[in-house]
Amino acid sequence: MLELGNVTVKRLSKTVADGVSMSIRPAGITAVLGANGAGKSELVLGIAGLLPVTGGQILLDGQPMTNLAPNLIRAAGISAVPEGHFVLTDLSVEDNLLVAASLLKPDEARRELAAVWQTFPELAERATQKAGTLSGGQQQMLAIGHALMARPRFLLIDEMSMGLAPLIVKRLMGVLQDLAARGIGILLVEQFAEVALALADDVIVLRRGQVVLKAGARELRAEPDRLVRAYL
Repeated sequence: MLELGNVTVKRLSKTVADGVSMSIRPAGITAVLGANGAGKSELVLGIAGLLPVTGGQILLDGQPMTNLAPNLIRAAGISAVPEGHFVLTDLSVEDNLLVAASLLKPDEARRELAAVWQTFPELAERATQKAGTLSGGQQQMLAIGHALMARPRFLLIDEMSMGLAPLIVKRLMGVLQDLAARGIGILLVEQFAEVALALADDVIVLRRGQVVLKAGARELRAEPDRLVRAYL
């Protein structure tokens, strides 16, 4: 279990996530929703060790992860896909993935690479192509593949669908469902409620950095007014 207890995150001395508590289960998808500026992205960066957590604690199976170095958090089994599908544009697709496997032995890296090719055959077809020449959807696939190379137990994905065509979003939704079925716990930050509700088991809504709603996705699909009220 990945647990957040009263987590507070600051960016440039401003509190952007304030007392957030939640649990992310293995083989489940937890969606974090909220308007722009709600603190969703900053929460992901705090969990990943890229922004300071100034209050509360983050536990992985009871072990403290709060404010560890990002490489140690990744090695422990938590991988993040930040907003913007960042890739190493001048490297090939394959080299992007191999760079992400620096913590693995060579034979382990090759096994994980084969697993990513299986998840994203579109990338396998472009293994030698420079990452910067990929489409936005392909770059998002590569960013997710980059995180998967670390063999995560928990995957944090920020704004997966932003700027992507509906067909690509549907493709990536299927990938997340497959990853969850394989036992990976997923924290999905989304602006688009319909995408999140179609995927998630549990939903958290943030407003101005604070949790204003926790509910099951099935409940919110049946009572959409609750979600509207939480946003407003």
